[in-house]
Amino acid sequence: MIDLDKVETAVTDLLLALGVDEGEHTQDTPRRVAKAWAETLSGYDDDPSRHLLRTFSAPHDPGLIIVTGIRLSSTCAHHLLPVTGTATVAYRPRPGDQIVGLSKLARVLHGYARRLQVQERIGHQVVTAVQDALAPVGSACVITAEHGCMAVRGVNEPATVTTTRALSGEWRPDHPDVRAVLAEHSGNLH
Repeated sequence: MIDLDKVETAVTDLLLALGVDEGEHTQDTPRRVAKAWAETLSGYDDDPSRHLLRTFSAPHDPGLIIVTGIRLSSTCAHHLLPVTGTATVAYRPRPGDQIVGLSKLARVLHGYARRLQVQERIGHQVVTAVQDALAPVGSACVITAEHGCMAVRGVNEPATVTTTRALSGEWRPDHPDVRAVLAEHSGNLH
């Protein structure tokens, strides 16, 4: 559970240590920042895999299920800067198995993203949750994102994007389903 008062005090101390005082503009900043971080890190109070517990009947062989264009917003665990982009989550149910609502795949991704993260771990957590809950033939998560830590500090490369791919189950990189997922994922952030 986040202690907003402690976070507010820490932000006040941070601003003082950095010599930042913008008068009325930063007067309420510590409280606003505390609330913003509580929202940004709300994934620690959630088990994202719970979204996969409610399933529905499906055709005997529903085929490959792909949800693309899921907006990703996370925070870099190394620099506390934003990671933003898009994701594709896909899975192939086994014939006769039930399916999960499409929005649940986005909810799983969002739940893991609302933590301090590295991009590779988000994809791994998503496919593990899908695999454990639904036991499909395979699952995949492809993420393409911009990293604030690359864009505004250090190397200062604001146009860079990073793409990661996580696969689980019986899928291999040359599997036809994996090729279909990769074809569906444009990699464009805009």
